[in-house]
Amino acid sequence: MRYSEMFLPTGREVPSDAEVISHQLMIRAGMIRKLISGIYSYLPLGYRVIRKLEQIIREEMNKAGAQEVHLPMVQPAELWQESGRWVHYGKELLRFRDRHDHEYCLGPTHEEVITSLVRNDVKTYRQLPRNLYQIQTKFRDEVRPRFGVMRCREFGMKDAYSFDVDEESAGKSYEKMFTAYNNIFNRCGLKFRPVEADSGSIGGKYSHEFMVMAESGEDAMVFCEKCSYAANLEKAEVACPEKKIIYEYDFLPLEEVHTPDVRTIEEVSAFLKVMPQDIVKTLIFNADGQPCAVLIRGDQEVNEIKVKNYLGATELELASDEMILKATGAPRGFAGPVNIEVRVIIDYSVIDMVNFVTGANKENYHFKNVNIGRDFNIEAFADLRIVEPTDNCPRCEGNTQFVRGIEVGHVFKLGTKYSKAMKAEYLDKDGQEKIMIMGCYGIGIGRTVAAAIEQNYDENGIVWPMPLAPYHVIITPVNINEKDIMKAAENLYNSMLAEGIEVIFDDRDERAGVKFKDADLIGIPLRIIIGQKNLLQGNVELKIRKTGENKLYSLQEIVQQVKQVIAQEVNSTIAVS
Repeated sequence: MRYSEMFLPTGREVPSDAEVISHQLMIRAGMIRKLISGIYSYLPLGYRVIRKLEQIIREEMNKAGAQEVHLPMVQPAELWQESGRWVHYGKELLRFRDRHDHEYCLGPTHEEVITSLVRNDVKTYRQLPRNLYQIQTKFRDEVRPRFGVMRCREFGMKDAYSFDVDEESAGKSYEKMFTAYNNIFNRCGLKFRPVEADSGSIGGKYSHEFMVMAESGEDAMVFCEKCSYAANLEKAEVACPEKKIIYEYDFLPLEEVHTPDVRTIEEVSAFLKVMPQDIVKTLIFNADGQPCAVLIRGDQEVNEIKVKNYLGATELELASDEMILKATGAPRGFAGPVNIEVRVIIDYSVIDMVNFVTGANKENYHFKNVNIGRDFNIEAFADLRIVEPTDNCPRCEGNTQFVRGIEVGHVFKLGTKYSKAMKAEYLDKDGQEKIMIMGCYGIGIGRTVAAAIEQNYDENGIVWPMPLAPYHVIITPVNINEKDIMKAAENLYNSMLAEGIEVIFDDRDERAGVKFKDADLIGIPLRIIIGQKNLLQGNVELKIRKTGENKLYSLQEIVQQVKQVIAQEVNSTIAVS
């Protein structure tokens, strides 16, 4: 492609509304333009990267036995009502009515549509397993779109859905997709890690996120230095500590203390002259309309996802002042487990505590010397808190590390969440009706491109991994007014096109410095510089964007040298898979 013919509006200024480097560079490099909040147009350079990624995905999905389909973006409300998500999905689901007053939504995901499709055409075990995927536009009405294409409202996604006869077969489908995802992100040249994750609104009991490691990442993840354990912060487990023997003769008498207008852990700690770890805070949650008390050590933080999963709740939120008053008999800030008449669950952090401080369920009062068993009973201890850097690995007791990452893919074992609700059934070998077992597998297309930039850039611009680069080579003649330079550049350009090399010919009448800056900004991996001095010796200069390395090659050997460098870079990522 000749640069003079390209729609490539690069810029030097950092956009004022771009918070992260990928957003800044995608705009400056002429890859995207914002239409309205959270909705972007992809320009030619950006769309070439998208297509590169999609091709890698298609190749690996096809290799894993999945088949490509294309499903409607507009989905009828009836399907979502069947699954139960029409009400529960929330305001991110953009609902609307057509001229006949029928209700629809713009698809944020396609579990309902694919389940409807398969249940209508798959009838027996002989037609299973099946794995169908698509690469398509989704819409989620994010309350706060940000970070460019990292978190936007309209976005591209690869989503796949597997259907199996039983859990064993579903496990095999899951492993195939897990392997395919590792291959995809390896081929993209990314540093990533699969981590255990919560399934969220998609459902299911088992899932992994694929996280590209980057300091700018929204999500924190925890991994073990010793074994393969890794999980995101929502899912990261805390091992149950070995319970010490506690003797009742160690218990001090329960004491009610007047604590006027003392509510927070900090205030209670200062007023009673105790450490936060000597206090047990009682948080009242609204779990599907019912109050529940969660106990945790005063210096720890509750993980609401763990609480929700432990309770099996569909909806969980901190209780309102009205619910707290009704459940405890006291206003917010004075709740405690003694004589409370709601379900109480308790975190591992309290397992060895004795003579601790709690609220007294009485305004302006707390208890000192509270003890489990004597003063209140519990159903069980559970892992209900957010993991901390000092926690050891829950699998092997090794040291853990915290790093930030960007979620680019997610694989789920859905089980029968949708197939049962929507009656996706098949006849087994004995002619008995059985429910299909499902899996779900997603990759954010734009997010992956943005994550690649977050991991590959410098002060001059993007540094594309070779497999995702929009073009592999840019030919830069230093002075287009020199006939011999332009002749050499034209010949080299045509030779590379003939060899199938993806190349830009920067034929603009611009200063060499401007061309160099643009080449660095858009991140082309290889730059061939043609100048008068080297050309007199029959040479051109090859610069590697990633390393900054410069070498001279003759005009006769440069094309083969470039092909070799490209092949090495691309094959090195394939070899990892």
